[in-house]
Amino acid sequence: MSSLILLLAMFVLLWVLLIRPQRQRQQKQQNLLSSVEPGDEVLTVGGLYGIVRDIDEEDDLIVEIAEGIQVRIARRAIGGVVKPEDEEDEELDEVEEDAIDAPEAVEDEGRVVLSEDSVSEEAPEDTAALDRR
Repeated sequence: MSSLILLLAMFVLLWVLLIRPQRQRQQKQQNLLSSVEPGDEVLTVGGLYGIVRDIDEEDDLIVEIAEGIQVRIARRAIGGVVKPEDEEDEELDEVEEDAIDAPEAVEDEGRVVLSEDSVSEEAPEDTAALDRR
């Protein structure tokens, strides 16, 4: 009797840790694929970003990956839908890169980027002995 209870407990543990989360991920992916509409920006499993221009039949999408370049992909090849928040994060990254290139100090959301003048390009005298070219 105790081995039956142990076997049942192992099955419940297997269900909770493996089977249930996998089914939830599959359901979430299925809902994502069925909700894709023209105008959505998507990321394919191959790593291409594009904008859905048309839905051809049930399983194919016409995706514009560059200006004037459209490809037909299977709906199941969609890895995710790019949300507008992701685009805002990319814009912030571009602003930070521009701030690094700027010669003056810039404060951006509590972070300070130093100017090029404040960074010395000369090595301290102690490190001259370490250079063994």
